[in-house]
Amino acid sequence: MNGRDLVRSWWPVGGAGAARGLRTVRAAWRRRGADATGPGPVRARVPGTVREVEPGPGGGVIRFARSELRILVAVNGAVFWGWDGAGPEPSYALAGACPEPDPRAGLEPDTDGGWRVVAERVTVAVSRHGALEVLTPGGVMLRRDLPPRWWEAADGGPARWMLRSEVPADARFFGPDGGTAAPRPRQGKGVSAAPVTVPVQLVVADAATHLLFVDNSWDGTVTVREGVEGAGSGHDRVGTSELRMEGGPVRGWVMVGTPARVLLTWASLTGAPAQPPAWAFGHHHVRDGAGGEDEVRRVVAGHRERWLPLDAVHLGDGHLDGGRAFTVDEDRFPKLPVLADELRREGVRLVSAVRTDGRPGEATRPDLTDARVRYAGQAAKGFAGVWHRGDASVPGERVDALCLAQAAYEGLRDEVPADGRPLVLSPSGWAGLQRYGGVSLGDGVEGWPGLRASLARVTGLGLCGVPFSGPDVVGDTRDASSELYVRGLQMAAYLPLLRTGGGPWEYGAVVLGHARVALCERRRLLPYFVTLAYLARRTGAPMVRPLWWPAPEEREVRDCEDAFLLGDALLVAPVLERGAVRREVRLPRGRWYDTATGRAYEGPAKVLVEAPLERIPVFARAGAVVPVRGEDGGTELEVWAPAPGRSGGGLVVPDDGGGGEGPEVERYSVARSGPRVVVRRETEDGAQEPSRPVRVRGLDGTGGQM
Repeated sequence: MNGRDLVRSWWPVGGAGAARGLRTVRAAWRRRGADATGPGPVRARVPGTVREVEPGPGGGVIRFARSELRILVAVNGAVFWGWDGAGPEPSYALAGACPEPDPRAGLEPDTDGGWRVVAERVTVAVSRHGALEVLTPGGVMLRRDLPPRWWEAADGGPARWMLRSEVPADARFFGPDGGTAAPRPRQGKGVSAAPVTVPVQLVVADAATHLLFVDNSWDGTVTVREGVEGAGSGHDRVGTSELRMEGGPVRGWVMVGTPARVLLTWASLTGAPAQPPAWAFGHHHVRDGAGGEDEVRRVVAGHRERWLPLDAVHLGDGHLDGGRAFTVDEDRFPKLPVLADELRREGVRLVSAVRTDGRPGEATRPDLTDARVRYAGQAAKGFAGVWHRGDASVPGERVDALCLAQAAYEGLRDEVPADGRPLVLSPSGWAGLQRYGGVSLGDGVEGWPGLRASLARVTGLGLCGVPFSGPDVVGDTRDASSELYVRGLQMAAYLPLLRTGGGPWEYGAVVLGHARVALCERRRLLPYFVTLAYLARRTGAPMVRPLWWPAPEEREVRDCEDAFLLGDALLVAPVLERGAVRREVRLPRGRWYDTATGRAYEGPAKVLVEAPLERIPVFARAGAVVPVRGEDGGTELEVWAPAPGRSGGGLVVPDDGGGGEGPEVERYSVARSGPRVVVRRETEDGAQEPSRPVRVRGLDGTGGQM
């Protein structure tokens, strides 16, 4: 539809009507550029009214005058919907075949000529004009998709689709940020629009949480506006989301429940996250210069001499022969397998860069037809993993990035040494990327806004099924204070992937001291990161979680964007502003201990705590059991005393070095009886004494040995 069509259709009669008509025509002409996809005219379409219904297992097909809608409720609780005959398969996102339909669900008549499907955890209602509502079993609306509109090109090209949705006024949007899906705008900031590469939204409301995935890989944009509640002084304004795709038809999945239930269903649909090797949770250093083997040895020696933990060195494009993927410049790396074996004995792995965007003069794009064989060749050269380099903002790269990640994972999996698993990092990808590896965010946004943006992206990726990600910490030697580098490193020390560029000693002795503290604390928490990764694989739960994760109904923490939970035991409050030496932290419900001072705080509350340059505030939940690395390299249990009369517990999953589901989960319970804290390991044979050393903290503010 263009401006001339609107003139013929809506031109009113009379003076006042003429004024309104003129405004309508002007608005139509402004939209003409957005609605057109070429020189030819296009025609706007809507589904029309219901003409025929074909019930089937788990749902059925509703046929309208100009389209049809397929509804399917799967046995795992996920709901599929697809217009214009679109089915759930084929799909790059699914980890195998589509789940079986729920035999208990089926289409049944609804009010006003509509139809509905009632399932155990969700009800889907479709109006006679094609509006689709997702409701709780109690009938509370979680999402309402208006009838879609599409524009059919006169020359027979692909039709463009638009889908507008409404959510409750109290709902908040979350999702991958920075070009991989719609960022969640801050409350009161109005409209936020972004290119779509993975159209995934996690929407949190009082009634329930739901995840929407639009399985359409055409280029597009999404615009979201969060709602505003009247609070008794006015009408509620619902939140809105508008998705425009350059092709169609649109199809997708919806999952409803608690955040943990939603992510478990999402993982069962798109695949469990790959288990990274244990060394992947250590310190990675990116060497992107033109040096050769001797330069790599100097970098490793520089970290060792300054007592800085180092677990991996990532070689950039400089090690490639003429920029060609899967090659090595033999003049600078004549004995690469020997170098890799030498570093492995020192506990350091080599990771190779693979250029994926094929920019002229720099690299040759990998060929998908033989990529798996070429990645296997990378392992033969001594590399323990690969990191893909490309433009993450190019939507057309996302499905190829997923295919390359799969080829890399499968090619490396059978060739890496028996004591490890392959590491695959990508700058972008399609839904299901977590099956093969994680996401490297790169340098991200520069400056202090970049810290906040990086945290938002890591949190958003975790909420959409990719638990392993992190930004690069790259400083600027021209910055005399290097405060930004220190704060970035302190935050990244508590994120799943920690990569740095440049040695900390390049910024002076003060920065070196602060970096050593952050990296040593990261090394101490390695058993906890490994445990969280195994739990993410089994349950889909993210490692980095927003504060509302355990209690999304608590609105006080729903809008907190400057702190996060690492698992369920630690709360991390990074410093995101220049010059800050104190910061306000919002604590969720329960007792929390400042890990630096041992002081206890009762939540929910806002507390003002010290944040000197040498550390950031970190809190431990009372009753938590945190596996940490002891001085002898073994795993110890750091137990935080529960409040009087309360209990607690935690899980430990030791790394087995293999690629399976991992060893048996160790379960520990914690109880407080007066001044004593009792820790027991729960087994099928009953409670037993822990087989690992236990250190109880929080009793007197200083910690103690048990």
